[in-house]
Amino acid sequence: MSTTSDAVPRFERTAATSPGTGRWRRAATSVWRGRDADPRWVRPALLLLLLTTGVLYLVGLSESGWANPFYSAAAQAGSQSWEAWFYGSSDAANAITVDKPPAALWVTGLSVRVFGLSSWSILVPQALEGVAAVALLYATVRRRSTPAAGLIAGALLATTPVAVLMFRFNNPDALLVLLMIAATWAVLTSVDTGRARFLYWAGVFIGLGFLTKQLQVFLVLPGLGLAYLWAAPHGLGRRVRHLLLAGAAVVVAGGWWVAVVELVPDSWRPYVGGSQDNSFLELTFGYNGFGRLTGDETGSVGATHGWGETGLGRMFSSEFGGNVSWLLPAAFLLAIAGFVVTRRAPRTDVRRAGYLAWAGWLLVTFVAFSFMSGIIHPYYTVALAPAVAALVATGAVDLWRLRSARWALPVLAVVVAVSTAWSVVLLSRSADFVPWLRWVVLVAGVLAVAGFVAAAFVRGPVSGQLRSSLRQAGAVAAAIAVLAGPASYSLQTASTAHTGAIVSAGPTVSSGFGMAGGMPGTRGGGQFSGMFAQGGAGGQSGQSGQSGQSGQRTFGPPTGAGGTTGSAGTGLGTRSARGGGVGGLLGASTPGAALTALLEADAGSYSWVAATTGSNNAAGYQLATQEPVMAVGGFNGTDPAPTLAQFQAHVAAGDIHYYIASSSMASTTSGGSDDANEISEWVAANFTATTVDGTTVYDLTAS
Repeated sequence: MSTTSDAVPRFERTAATSPGTGRWRRAATSVWRGRDADPRWVRPALLLLLLTTGVLYLVGLSESGWANPFYSAAAQAGSQSWEAWFYGSSDAANAITVDKPPAALWVTGLSVRVFGLSSWSILVPQALEGVAAVALLYATVRRRSTPAAGLIAGALLATTPVAVLMFRFNNPDALLVLLMIAATWAVLTSVDTGRARFLYWAGVFIGLGFLTKQLQVFLVLPGLGLAYLWAAPHGLGRRVRHLLLAGAAVVVAGGWWVAVVELVPDSWRPYVGGSQDNSFLELTFGYNGFGRLTGDETGSVGATHGWGETGLGRMFSSEFGGNVSWLLPAAFLLAIAGFVVTRRAPRTDVRRAGYLAWAGWLLVTFVAFSFMSGIIHPYYTVALAPAVAALVATGAVDLWRLRSARWALPVLAVVVAVSTAWSVVLLSRSADFVPWLRWVVLVAGVLAVAGFVAAAFVRGPVSGQLRSSLRQAGAVAAAIAVLAGPASYSLQTASTAHTGAIVSAGPTVSSGFGMAGGMPGTRGGGQFSGMFAQGGAGGQSGQSGQSGQSGQRTFGPPTGAGGTTGSAGTGLGTRSARGGGVGGLLGASTPGAALTALLEADAGSYSWVAATTGSNNAAGYQLATQEPVMAVGGFNGTDPAPTLAQFQAHVAAGDIHYYIASSSMASTTSGGSDDANEISEWVAANFTATTVDGTTVYDLTAS
């Protein structure tokens, strides 16, 4: 590791003159304040980056309406009931929870409670989490490299298409990414300063990540653990002890809520959505755990092992590539280069620790996503974005700082050439999307490669000035070549409304999701004004009403008849495609005015104004009325909640006013309970059907 002042952490430069705890406080605060020797342009540049990120994530945010109604309804429920907020219930009467832990809903639920129910109160928290993630990634990378590296990493994360999608959407992934970056920051700060308390904070962040999206957060643990075990400035025994204590912090931070759910009697809390036996542990290790890897997910939508081809090429496929893979080859190449650059550094070198942490994050997550046979969607790949951004920024800057060495610029040229070629391939998959851009990328890439190679080998009496000019020209051309593609996709994503359970970034590509068993997904085309225009028809909703034109891209099993809905489109002020899903279960209902008024009438006399199969169906009615609607069978309609006997008891007690018909799951799910179908059949056999706004409704209070 270099011993110059711009390469040594601030703690190391002030330790001798800063006795006591003050030096540790300075070590922590310097992560945010930067180093004393930072050029004047650093802070204005950082402010500009964060402001630009905020604009990208916030402008036009309300066009997506409720975004994912499944989580929007749960946020609405949490704003009305503290019990629903704590457990992450789908409705304020606490029939069933969402199929994830509630940490992300704690944020949005509080926002709705404070600011009222609206698209903005639900979506703004994710956008702010995105800005915070960019700032924290800057701080983490900058601390171990240079201000330029931190700014590049932040900019790359901010403009990764799938990051733009998720930080403008209300899935748990936004908070998950922020917490994973926070954990990495804490581990590297612990290595940097020698203070184990930062490592324990990393355990807390990982534990909170578990309460956000369960086992997915653990994908970063191998890289973080290896970085600390290798580079922390302590003896081996002490390093191992610190890691064990950090593991205990993970258990405490994530396990307390699990203990409450498991110890509280079932009758005192809502049913754990997504599980088959009302157990959060079963949900963790089954449906949302190892089942995602093996494909054996009882009650999931689609046939077992029906979520696309597995293999190392999956992240580069038509469905995943445009979301995150633009710089994925570059990240792997620059990680290797980084390890070569730091190969002779001391064991405690913080730069190499950074490479270990980010490369471990990237490799483990990449392999898991590539080979998992269970449910996987393109937006999951946002978990790769911070590691890609950090490795590309750190590796490129390290090679640039070694540009006087004859080998450094040719290596950069190879990275640019590979990235340019891959960018052209990705842009070519969207033939109607800014067709001239791929030629700009190609020309810029060729110029960058030529500039770097020429600068490495030019000789002569004026070679110094010429080399400098060639390097600078190559750097500018390289930036255009590698950033133009993902930036254009990000702008298209930010300008497009996205709603439904399954969404993806960027314009329409040349092939569909291609699920096994003859279950291709539906997807809408892009709708973007100006030079990034991309037209296409919206996908059909699973309801009887049809969606209009949209730029949204949706994935999932084929559309079906679904429950009938009397109105067309989303009813959210924007015409947007929605995922149809099996029996309409992946698309929220949109009740007409007459049906909404019917459900709201005398609502205070019932625990649930209505019941219907599937959480997304229920969410549409609940968001329209802001009254509890029971989601029979949970997200997929396959949870045994409630059972037929329990439902009959609720009806006998007068707890539910109406039952709203929806199509059954038929044979499109992998196992699970059939109680939802039994309930539907029992209602149809014992109550009189009426049609309101084209929707079949049963009054469960009629004799």
